[in-house]
This record gives sequence, C-alpha cells and structure tokens, in this order.
Amino acid sequence: MEFDWQAWFTAGVAIIVVIALIREVARPDLILLGGLALLLLTGILTPEQAFAGFANPAMLTVAALFVVANGVERTGALRFLDYALTSGSAGVPRIITRMMSSTALLSAFLNNTAVVAMLTPRIQSWGKKNGVPPSKLLIPLSYAAILGGMTTLIGTSTNIIVSGLLEAGGHHGLGMFDLTWIGIPAVILVVIYFIILGHRLLPDHSREEQQFKDGLENCLFEVRVASGSPFIGRSIADSGLRALGDAYLAHIRRHGELIPVTPREILRRGDVLVFVGSAASLDRLLQMPGLERTIAAVADNDRMTLPLYEAVVAPTSKLVGRTLREASFRENYQGVVLGIQRKDEQITESLGRIPIKAGDLLLVEAWNGFDKRWNENREEFYLVAPRRPQQEKVLTAKAPVALAILLAMIVAFSTGIVPLVTSALAAALAMIVTRCLRGREAREAIDVPLLVVIASAFGVAAALEKTGVAAAIAYSISSHADAFGPLGVLAAIYITTNLLTEFLTNNAAAILMVPIALAAAADIGVDATPFAVAVAVAASSCFMIPIGYQTNLMVMAAGGYRFSDYIRVGFPVSLLVFITAMTMIYLVWF
Repeated sequence: MEFDWQAWFTAGVAIIVVIALIREVARPDLILLGGLALLLLTGILTPEQAFAGFANPAMLTVAALFVVANGVERTGALRFLDYALTSGSAGVPRIITRMMSSTALLSAFLNNTAVVAMLTPRIQSWGKKNGVPPSKLLIPLSYAAILGGMTTLIGTSTNIIVSGLLEAGGHHGLGMFDLTWIGIPAVILVVIYFIILGHRLLPDHSREEQQFKDGLENCLFEVRVASGSPFIGRSIADSGLRALGDAYLAHIRRHGELIPVTPREILRRGDVLVFVGSAASLDRLLQMPGLERTIAAVADNDRMTLPLYEAVVAPTSKLVGRTLREASFRENYQGVVLGIQRKDEQITESLGRIPIKAGDLLLVEAWNGFDKRWNENREEFYLVAPRRPQQEKVLTAKAPVALAILLAMIVAFSTGIVPLVTSALAAALAMIVTRCLRGREAREAIDVPLLVVIASAFGVAAALEKTGVAAAIAYSISSHADAFGPLGVLAAIYITTNLLTEFLTNNAAAILMVPIALAAAADIGVDATPFAVAVAVAASSCFMIPIGYQTNLMVMAAGGYRFSDYIRVGFPVSLLVFITAMTMIYLVWF
C-alpha cells in the first residue's frame, strides 16, 4: 500500500501524539488538541471533520453522565451498599469478595473515580479496626472499579466512545448490557484469583500507609505564639503543649535559633512551636486562643475556614528540589502548605526551608476546586484529595429521587425507548430540576479536559481513517496474525490496545485503535462488533501500571504501593481478563 504525503504526515502526528502522551510532556487534552490543529492547518482535515467530535453524541453522553453520577453521589443514594460492605468483621478473602463485588456493581453505573473516593476511607477504617493492612485491600478496590466499568455501556466513558465510533463507521452501536457477557465472568474470575492467590501477592505496607481521608499521621507543622497569648510566660509543662496524644512538640524556634523542649522552658511572644503528629492535632491547636499560623492564610479574612487538601508531589513537579519559598507556592499554586509528611524520613526544618522531594505528602489549605484543578495536571501531583469530603452536605432526602432518575435512564435506553444520549441528557436535566444538584454543581461535575480529549481524539481518528493509515496498520496486523484465523487477528488487536492503554489514557487508546480494529475486521471479512468490543475491554484493562488509570493512582498513595506492586499483582489480572474476553467474544459474537 502506497502512502501519499498526507498519510505520512498523519502517521507522524499520531506517533508524536502517542510519544507526548507517554512522556506526559503536557496535559492530554492539550497534546491531542495540538495534534488536531496540525491536521487542520495542513488541510488533511476540513474544519467540519476536525471538529465533528465536539458534536458527537458520545461526548454529549459522557458530559451528561458526569452530572447524573454526581447527583447520585451528592444525595448518597447508594450509600447503603457502602455501609453493608464494611459492616462486621471477616477475614481477608471474605472482605475482598464483598468489597470487589459491591464496588464492581457500583462502578457499572457510576463514575469509577467517585466510587473509589467514597469507599477508600471506609476500607482503610475497616482494615485498621480488624488488623488488616489497607495495602491488602486497596489495589483490589481499584481493580474492581475498573472491571465494573467494563460491565455496562455507561460503566466508563471508553465504552460509550467505542460505541459512538462503531455507529460512525456505519455499524450498530453497543447495547447497555452487551459488555456484560465479558464483565461479569471477568469480575468473578478476578475475585477468585484474589481470594486464592492475589491477596498473598499484595504487599504489607502497614507502616507506610498514608491515611488520606483520615488525616496525616506523621506530619510536620508549625504554630506561633501570638501577641497577647495566654501561653506567654507559662512553661511548656503548664501550657499542656508538650504532648497532645496524637502529636508532640519537637522543638521551638526563637529568633532563628532552635530551643530544646524541656518542661520548664518558658514560652515567649513570637515563639514558633514545631510539632510532629496527626493533622487533626493541627486543627485543635489553631482553635486554641493565642496560637496562630506561621504563614498567612489563603483567604483575605483569616477567620474564614477553607478546605484542606492532601497532595502527593509527583517526580516531574517543579517543586522537587526547591523549598516552598523558592517555588512561591502560594502565588503559583493558590494554596498554603500547613504540613508536610515524608515517608521513611523525619524532617525538622522550617516548613518554608525544606527542599521538597517526590512522594512528599502536603497538607494544603486552598479554595474550593484546588483538587479538580491540579488533578488535571499529573506533572505536579500524583493526586490531590480533599481531606474531609464528608463535611460536604449530603442531601439524603433526595436519595430516592436520584436513584429513580438513574433507574429510569437505564430502563429507557435498555428497552430502546430513546437513544442513550437522549436518556442521559434527560436524566441530567432531571437531577437539576429536582434539586438533587444545583446548576453550579452540575457544571463543576463535568470534566471539561476529558471532553476535549475525546473530541480531539475523534478528529485524529478520522484523519487516520481518511488517509488510509488505519487501513495500512490493520492490514499489517491481520497479515501477521491471519495464520491463526479471525480470533488471532482479534487477539492481536486486543494486545495492541492493551499495551497502548497502559501508557496512554484509556480513551485515547480506544479512539486510536477503533478505526484500526474496524479496518482489520473489514480486511478479513468478519463482523466489526467483536473487534470493537475487544478494543473497549482492552482499553479499560489497565492493571499493571499505576499511571494508566486514575483509580490506580488514587490508591497508590493511600496504600503506600510501589510501582512493582502493580506489575506483580496486575499481570495475572490482565491475563485473566484477556482470556475471559477472547473466550466470551468467541462464544457470543463468532
């Protein structure tokens, strides 16, 4: 097959996009939008072709489902499953069975990230109560959320995108429960794997766990003795500040000098008290009259209470090797660091003078939205999590309404009454009209960068198909795997997609591979549906590398996991899902 300049240029842009996504040189939405711009400027795509993805029903469906899922979460409509999950005591195999099956059920209809965020603190609490290290439970939690997303069409945005591309190629889209043929057997097999072997491969990082939702356990923080403080002139013993149960006074800084902590030491105005302990003790200290922050609050009014976030510094962050002062943290990140926790090392310097290291856990006070803004940029932080999401008011009275809207949406699409995009948009509107969500909350629920990724990737995929690059890649794959029949070609498509998704975002991998999968099916003269299904499942099967899927990143810090933990535990899971997918696709679609 001969390529013209447009095909070579499109192939080059696709390679550059893939490399840029793997190396994380910028945010995924900017990378894909930049690739789309190159294809548009060179005339390979017309404006209508380049921006068709922004009006694609799949993208609108994903946006609406963000609102629906947020409404369900906001009202606590499914919280009864959460409490049933962690009630009572049981051994590791039993809790893994309950946890993974419940999580998969929730993730089949709700956003995976929201499910993991809701269940992580409760799994940690249950493990602590029953003497089970959370590191034995949190990777299975993430994997169950991923597997649950494979089970229905709305379980993850990847499935919706694949269905939309299938329809755009002139084929029937996927039904609500088409993927259930693969999802349920995969969940069962993976649960059995964790009961028999997987939980033995999981590490015991009980000493390293970073309790995200319950607060930092070994954090360095500072408070200052304010003017007029009742502590002035009193000894440390009389003030009751030497030991607080969950924190201790490490030393005192006075005019740049370190003062040893002795019971008889008299406190003076301006003394900086350096504590090591839980972040909960910082809250109590700041509520004591006469103690104040050592740095200015983010709010103009110091009495204003702002949310606290816990942020894990990424290796690529500009903070690494620099102090908070050198990095101008407040100006550049719009937040104030109140405490720092560092694994395997005790830190005693002033907060503003400590060179930050990758993996440091920062306690940050910031305005609402700090977590959403920085979670979109993996270059700076692995994960930013609200320290106290439970403080947000839950509209429990609206829970039955939200649940009814969700069920009505599922029934309306499953029975063929209306298309998925129609039922999703109607459900999103119903969430707002019934006050399950306010308009502002609905807007904030929509992940705009993800929608840009989807829409831009649609344009790149259109260029691959238009210039013949997709057909050429498909021909290369089918010619090498054709000796093993259609199932061999299908396996090659699956493995290629799976390798891509471990390094790219799952949506980008799916969108790039669907045109190739459809071309491969046409090349060997078989139905395209099983090939699209293989891409959907493979694109979600990110188990071996933590950076490939956000829930893996979320539990990485909370469980104290290392990169190697995912490879050791995740490879058998990837293999099981591959075997399940190939078997069920052969039985159902061939």
